[in-house]
Amino acid sequence: MVSQRYHLDMAMTLRLTEEETERLRMQAEREHRSMHEVARLAINDRVNRASRSAEILAAGRLVKERDAEALRLLAE
Repeated sequence: MVSQRYHLDMAMTLRLTEEETERLRMQAEREHRSMHEVARLAINDRVNRASRSAEILAAGRLVKERDAEALRLLAE
């Protein structure tokens, strides 16, 4: 079970290289957002993509198991 303290807004320190900081700053300027907001959106995007990838892999395994016989016949 996840601790309740992780359900609250929290602050963190993000250590970036000079190059990463500059890239983040430039992206924030392009989007007319704060660097904080661009970083937060990037984290959300990464987590969502990883979650979606896991869902797609699971669906592929399900189809492979469910339709194993049909796939075997098609391979012949």
